[in-house]
Amino acid sequence: MKRLLLSTAAIAGLAMIANPAAAQVKLELGGYFKGYGAYVDQDETAGTEASDVDFIRDTEVHFGGETTLDNGLTVGAHIEVNADATQSTLTDADGDGTVDAGDTLTFGDNFSVDESYIYMSGGWGRFNVGAEDGAGYLLQVAAPSADSNIDGIRQYVQPVNYTVLTGALLGAAAVNGSGIDYDMDPSGKSDKITYLSPILNGFQAGVSFSPDTDAADSLAGIGTNNVEDTVDETYEAAVRYEGQFNNVGMILGGGYSHGENGADAVAAVNSDDRKVWNVGADFDIGPFGVGAIYREDNGGVEGAGSKDEDTMVVGVDYTAGPFKLGASYYDQDNTFATPNLDTKRYSGGVTYTYGPGMTFRGSVGYIEHELGAADADATYVTLGTQINF
Repeated sequence: MKRLLLSTAAIAGLAMIANPAAAQVKLELGGYFKGYGAYVDQDETAGTEASDVDFIRDTEVHFGGETTLDNGLTVGAHIEVNADATQSTLTDADGDGTVDAGDTLTFGDNFSVDESYIYMSGGWGRFNVGAEDGAGYLLQVAAPSADSNIDGIRQYVQPVNYTVLTGALLGAAAVNGSGIDYDMDPSGKSDKITYLSPILNGFQAGVSFSPDTDAADSLAGIGTNNVEDTVDETYEAAVRYEGQFNNVGMILGGGYSHGENGADAVAAVNSDDRKVWNVGADFDIGPFGVGAIYREDNGGVEGAGSKDEDTMVVGVDYTAGPFKLGASYYDQDNTFATPNLDTKRYSGGVTYTYGPGMTFRGSVGYIEHELGAADADATYVTLGTQINF
């Protein structure tokens, strides 16, 4: 009993010592819910049928902690989790590019970590270390949009059913895993170290280094280099300026990324270093905004038949109190790194802010893919809400 009492006293003493330090850490919990009802009228592969009306959503939970030390150094950790319950995957068993009796549709748990990193910041800037977007994305300029969740810098919800839309057009090569967007994230969420400078006279710069872009399981040891048709190290650099000239607000920026090719022993593939760059500009004059971006990505391939994926986006918006009206035009050549596959999208919509971090969103859009004489198109109408918490 005496030993138990001593042990209890020791634990209580340690708790008294540890609690003041722990109490200095500010815990954070947040996230968002993006939910929509959607109507879609689209082309379909023979023998398949997409739903005319359905619900789409994207949900994340964010949590972490932060503290500022006596010397002014801020230290924190941030984690983002995809919280949607299920995600469907279609397997084209016979590789014929169509959905038929030999194919399978499976569902898997999609509650998974999207980002996980620590950061340190001060008057000298900020370091991020871990699974997070690189400097190219963090400093990227976005063009105005109809609904930024659908036609913004990164697409979060997709009303069009690409499983049945592009089957007849592209065959088994049709894969739309990252949306129709223009985010500057060739290294994805692979582990990296990023430095962002302090903002000086409106200017900010950043650099990132990903030692192994094709990230491995954390329990599988460090990454493997010189693997056929993979990207090893990725280097990123970006710059951004935000300022005001007379009554015109402006955001200007650009970025470059270079990913080292692991190996290219199979001549038929012709893999190469992946090179991506972008420039963007956004101007605001009173309630009016207009912007444009251009992005070029070689997809990590070279040789006969390969072509860079070129993306241009132009957008405008108008803000009146809680309402924002927007429209955008998206033009991409060689979509999905498929030579001569061209994509155009026209969209317009309105966003209404009905509370802090709460918006109603409605938009209509038309998207068309062309590959030679073949084409596939879709028209969609979405109505939904975003709640940030």
